[in-house]
Amino acid sequence: MTDAAAPIPAELSFEDALQRLEQIVSRLESGQAPLEESIALYEEGARLKAHCEDRLKAAQLRVEKIVVGADGQAKGVEPAGFD
Repeated sequence: MTDAAAPIPAELSFEDALQRLEQIVSRLESGQAPLEESIALYEEGARLKAHCEDRLKAAQLRVEKIVVGADGQAKGVEPAGFD
């Protein structure tokens, strides 16, 4: 088991965070985790969920920043920060 109280690293990819979240959900749904572990897993899952939501919001902002030329075609993008 990982240290569930540890903060989620900012550089953790959306895909890796989602995979870990799926592992947590599977463990919790199995009913095999003791109470204290279940609570720690739930807390980690909540942090991972927030991390995934932040990553999705950043991706949405990046898509919204696509620069469209006079001809209606995408001609570039402005970088979105992942702060």
